[in-house]
Amino acid sequence: MGRLRPKLSATDRRILALALPAFGALVIEPLYNLVDSAIVGHLGAAPLGGLAVATAALNLVGWAAGFLQMATVSSVAAKRSAGRRDDAARAAGAAYVAAGVLGLAALVALEAAAPALASALGGHHDASVHSAAVTYLGIAALGLPGLLITLGGNGHLVGLADTRRPLRIALGANIANVVLEVLLVDVIHLGVAGSAWGTVAAQYLSAAWFLLAARRAAIVPRRPGPLELRELAQAAAPLSVRTIALGVVYLAATAVAGRLGITRLGGHQIAMALWNLLALGLDALAVPAQVFVSEALATGGRDAARRLGGRVLRLGLAAGIVAGISTMALAPLIPPLFTSDPAVQRQASLALVCCGAQQPLAALAYVLDGLVLGAADYARLRRAMVLALFAFAPLALATAASPELGLVGLWLGLAMWMGARAILLWRRWGELVGARQLSGALVP
Repeated sequence: MGRLRPKLSATDRRILALALPAFGALVIEPLYNLVDSAIVGHLGAAPLGGLAVATAALNLVGWAAGFLQMATVSSVAAKRSAGRRDDAARAAGAAYVAAGVLGLAALVALEAAAPALASALGGHHDASVHSAAVTYLGIAALGLPGLLITLGGNGHLVGLADTRRPLRIALGANIANVVLEVLLVDVIHLGVAGSAWGTVAAQYLSAAWFLLAARRAAIVPRRPGPLELRELAQAAAPLSVRTIALGVVYLAATAVAGRLGITRLGGHQIAMALWNLLALGLDALAVPAQVFVSEALATGGRDAARRLGGRVLRLGLAAGIVAGISTMALAPLIPPLFTSDPAVQRQASLALVCCGAQQPLAALAYVLDGLVLGAADYARLRRAMVLALFAFAPLALATAASPELGLVGLWLGLAMWMGARAILLWRRWGELVGARQLSGALVP
């Protein structure tokens, strides 16, 4: 054991050097949603329900554009480790160019579709919820170019194994978001609109900061050529389908919760806000997994990739257990921070217990996602996410048809979905590196 400890410690140091700053940055990002939920929740159940509907639609856009970050991390990391610095610079440039163009297109599309989306996601069951959702969506759409540039910039810097600057940027932007939302909602009394304007301003601050950081990066982005744009476009198709499939689950969950009534919808929004926080926090371990696996496979280090993957999986499982126990223990205490409505608090506590129970399984799914991303096997990521929809659908449909199942039925459906993701991604990771036995990866 004494001879193994230094090697394991060195591996852990490499993992934690990227994971800890990434954890900070990833946890801060969903705080936009948590801040919105906490501030808007005290305006009443209808504004909170409207925020739930609007957030689901906005998250779908963000997930669909997630390839700007995911593909850029793998491409920049692999080309950098292979000594192809100019190619890495052009790959980063492609991410920024695509982010600007797609951000403007998404802005126009969401502005036009806001009323229909609000209705489709459950807002039509209550006029006040629908009105709040349309108001929030119409304003928040203006921040989409900033959001997409942030995704591209994050992919660029993380691909350079730099997670510290993304952390500082995310922290600064979120502080600005908190200050602006308190001012606009609680002081100027702009309501849901004030919350949306605060988030838009924070997103553009983040984008500007990333553009400034890009000029000072170890590899500065260069104008992309047709090859780099084509590579990004080829990654976009499977990754967009994969993230849209992921988004469909969250959209469907929100739509089902909307059918269960305004009280359950509000409780679901609180639990989902914390779910996103936990998901992206645990996803911090997927960051070093993706970067180091990209580097190892680019230089032929299959054994190194397998060892690293096993270690990150073990760390992820431990983190998931801690997150799950903490969430269940705090389930009665969290909802009052978001709403003073006792009925909404009860529903949120119930959903939070379900949320916490599935965190160990979720952590494995997130880390495996990062490992397969590092191998740039985007087609299998797409396949796994699409197939996992069939694990979620039965309970989601049953809950919609039988509202007495409530949020427990809905969140059990989410647990089945997460389990299917983990199993399918594990099988692919085993094929890539020859680690076919789950016990062999999770037991040192």
